[in-house]
Amino acid sequence: MRALRMLLVIAVVLGGLFVVADRVAVNMAESEAADRIKVQEGTADSTDVSIKGFPFLTQAMSKQFDEVEIKLTGIETRAAGRPVRIDEMTADLFDVRVGEGYANAEAARAEGTARITYEDLTRAADDGVTVAYGQNGKVKVTGSVTLPLFGKITRSVVSTVSIVDGDTIRVRADRVPGEGIPGLEGEIRKKTDFDRKLGGLPAGLTLQKVEATPDGVVITVTGKDVELAG
Repeated sequence: MRALRMLLVIAVVLGGLFVVADRVAVNMAESEAADRIKVQEGTADSTDVSIKGFPFLTQAMSKQFDEVEIKLTGIETRAAGRPVRIDEMTADLFDVRVGEGYANAEAARAEGTARITYEDLTRAADDGVTVAYGQNGKVKVTGSVTLPLFGKITRSVVSTVSIVDGDTIRVRADRVPGEGIPGLEGEIRKKTDFDRKLGGLPAGLTLQKVEATPDGVVITVTGKDVELAG
């Protein structure tokens, strides 16, 4: 009995040491992976990586991970010559395969969301244009134009935001009050209607849909064969 108890104690101790070693290894790998994840044509303020599954060491030996979560904040890129900032992007990556020395990595499938604040969407719009939440899943866009005889005219329009071609955010006014002023609608639309191609996400991710919320526009992203590093 005493020998059996000793064996059980040893097994528990060894099991505990294995768990500790496994968690230390996964923490080191997560830190290394966060340093290696790249964004296209831009930079990110911070990158966090969480590797799921246990034990980690067996996944590391096979260089294949069932699920990895990533979170990027403050992604800075440009579109149409203007700055575009993605406040936050989170994604679940599945069947992640890594190369020798973690020099490159690719996920077979990915899904997640990205959020752009209205302040950052305003920066991406034309000069003098502001974008805010417009209630009921719409955005409110305000812009001014100057017309002969009428001077400066400012209009706030309720606009629909959508995704075009899997990489572009489109903002279009539902209607523009013209009040019988010739050419007013067209001139206002030149300010308030705009497309912005959204770069800065890991290669392979595409934009699926967008929803206007009180905290910003939330974009659903998905992808196949998503390149994370290399």
